[in-house]
Amino acid sequence: MVERPEKRVLTGADLKAFYKALANPVRRDILSYLGKHGEANSTSVAKALGESTGTTSYHLRKLADLELIEELEDRGDGRERWWKSRAKDIYTPPGLELAPDEREAMLKLGALKMSHDLGIVTRAYAGYENSGGWNQIYRAGLYLTREQVTSFVEEYQNLVWKYVTEPGQHPEGSRSLAIRLIVVPDEDEPSS
Repeated sequence: MVERPEKRVLTGADLKAFYKALANPVRRDILSYLGKHGEANSTSVAKALGESTGTTSYHLRKLADLELIEELEDRGDGRERWWKSRAKDIYTPPGLELAPDEREAMLKLGALKMSHDLGIVTRAYAGYENSGGWNQIYRAGLYLTREQVTSFVEEYQNLVWKYVTEPGQHPEGSRSLAIRLIVVPDEDEPSS
């Protein structure tokens, strides 16, 4: 189990930087690679992704600027830098005051994530019968107060962090799983 890091709150300026960074498929692939393999240098990432080392070096530095990955100071030889994924608990609070360009970045980042998530849901349903129990789909509806929603989400997050492992240090027989929680009021319910 990994110790849960302090929640990182994304401000409007952060949202713009994150959207710009994560809109790039090479950067998303690098994050995925480091999440699976733990540590890597630009050469190994370049080889795995079919990119040049110059390209991967550039993108690794940009991801480090966002504190999504970090350099392993004791691992490099002066010429070749080594990187690892950082445990992340990133959050954008509701009601954040945003400039129009920041709000646009937030919506684009959300659309990018949801496009990816829609693919996950489609794959989960399409492969459900033949997944051998790996695909799990559960839907529910509840009546909760705003305080209960906050508590529910905190308990869910704590449960997830109970099972987080270090990148590259995954249990024998484990698989990378996509897990999502979306809590939203039904459209036909009035807000209070």
